[in-house]
Formats: sequence, C-alpha cells, structure tokens
Amino acid sequence: MSLTFHWFLPTNGDSRHVVGGGHGTPATASGRDRPPTVAYLSQIARAAEDLGFVGALTPTGAWCEDAWLTTAMVSRHTERLKFLVAFRPGFVSPTLAAQMAATFQRHSGGRLLLNVVTGGESHEQRAYGDFLDKDDRYRRTGEFLEVVRRLWDGKTVDLHGEHLRVEDARLARVPDPVPEIYFGGSSPVAGEVAARHVDVYLTWGEPPAQAGLARSESEGQRRMLALHGGSRDGLEVHPNLWAGIGLVRGGAGTALVGGHDEVADRIKEYHALGIDEFVLSGYPHLEEAYWFGEGVLPRLAAQGLWRHPAGQSAAGPAQVPFAS
Repeated sequence: MSLTFHWFLPTNGDSRHVVGGGHGTPATASGRDRPPTVAYLSQIARAAEDLGFVGALTPTGAWCEDAWLTTAMVSRHTERLKFLVAFRPGFVSPTLAAQMAATFQRHSGGRLLLNVVTGGESHEQRAYGDFLDKDDRYRRTGEFLEVVRRLWDGKTVDLHGEHLRVEDARLARVPDPVPEIYFGGSSPVAGEVAARHVDVYLTWGEPPAQAGLARSESEGQRRMLALHGGSRDGLEVHPNLWAGIGLVRGGAGTALVGGHDEVADRIKEYHALGIDEFVLSGYPHLEEAYWFGEGVLPRLAAQGLWRHPAGQSAAGPAQVPFAS
C-alpha cells in the first residue's frame, strides 16, 4: 500500500521557536512569530497540496483557533487538500456534529476527515464545563460516535445512554462521502471505542519496537503515526528519533531528525510494522513542508512506496549542500 502523508496547520501561530531554543526565544532578530491568519494558513495548505500531502491536521483546544471555522475558510483557497479537523465530542451534540460534517462535505467537495479528541488536560476540560473523568469521557465518545455513525447511515436515532440522550434524531442530507474517523487512546475503554467506531487508529511517534507492540489488530483499521519535525539535541530514543520535542513545544510527539535518507529509512521502518499514514509538522510549517516534500517524498517515490495523490511525477531529490 502506498504511504499517505498529512501536514499540520498551526492555528496557534507559527515560528522558529524550536531552532531558537524554545519557549519564545527567536532564532534571529527576524525570527518573529507568524500569526495564524487565514492568508498564512492558506499559504501552508497550498504548499502541502502541491507537494503531495493528502490532508492537514488542524488542532483543537483553548490555545488555538477553532478548527471547524478555520478550515472552512482555508478550504476555499485549496482544491484537493483534505482537512483533518480535530474536535472534542463532549463539547457539541452528536446530531449537530453529524450535521456540521455533512455540510462541510458538501461545500468542500468531500474533503473532511475527523480527528475525535476525547479530552485534553483536566483543567482545560473543566473550563469548557466538562467534569467527567478520563474513562467516562471515552464512554461518552463511544455513545457519541454510535449516534453519528447511525445518522450518517441515514437512520433515525434514539439513544438513552449513560452520558448522551437523543430522540428522533435524523439528518435531512447525509454526507457524501462519509468522513473517515481518526482516533487515539491507549486505555482498555479507548480500545473498545476504536474497535467499534474508528477508521484510522492514531499513535504517537513511539520507537518502532513499541509502535509494533501497540499495533491494533482490529479488522478494517489503518494505522497513522503522529510525528513532528525538529532538530537533534539529545534524548534520542531510537536512531533519528528525538523525544525532546515535547519538552520544547509541549504535547508534541517525537521528532524525526537527520538527513533526507535517514528520515526516509525511519519511515520505511514504521511502514514495515503496518503503519501507512503519517501526520507531520515542523517549524516553521511552510518551510518544513518543502523540506520534507522536496527531500524525503521523492526518495520514497523512487522506491515505490509513495506517489503523488494528484498523479504528478515527484521531483528529483533535493540537493542541499548543508544537508546532513
């Protein structure tokens, strides 16, 4: 199976903070923050589309712009790129979410993917009025997805669940195509939700041995690995895999570091474990999209592991004098 790559829209703003030392320290006098305007995010989205990324993940939380509204506006400036919209099911009714997804599909030409985020930090959940513990949040997510899936099937839904209740719920128009659902979680209750409702199971960028052990055997599910671009600075947990990115940016996964050939080799190692989708990011996101798209993707294409989703021929590997 050909590899699939997604990029990331930094709806909290972009910068060179990682190479500058983190926590707001600019790399140079010109290393200022880039606000998450629609114009700048659209520039990143168009670059990702041209380079061959299938979609772009947009995060959710109090620290960033709303993902639904932002991607709806950015989608007007792209043609093919899909939008992996992250949202928290505890903050919106399942019937409304199913309707929103159907509307997005019609107006975008079927370019919506959904990243269901069961919860964030407990204090942030409480700020939004959500006081459930982690396991109950996952159980609520299961009920939420049960309603959404049945509505997308064109059914009329009645559910009197432990956490959610709907009566005579139905959609005037179902989405076409039905959006794929992306989801992550390592607890037993999260695994139950994934097995019943999820198309793509998400994992962080664990070392390959751990990613292989965590592999889901649920039939019909695909695996996607979340990795973030960065620079080598110790905490190397596997060749070309750096764990320090979470210390710098908080909440991020691990970072693939090294030259284009090294990064391509690590991706092949993950692919051998059954992982065929990757969501990537880097700082700044515009430049890093080109760095990966012009440097790594052609190497994978030459080995028959990737092809441009628009059928374009991949450019030759980028020749950068200072690449390690």
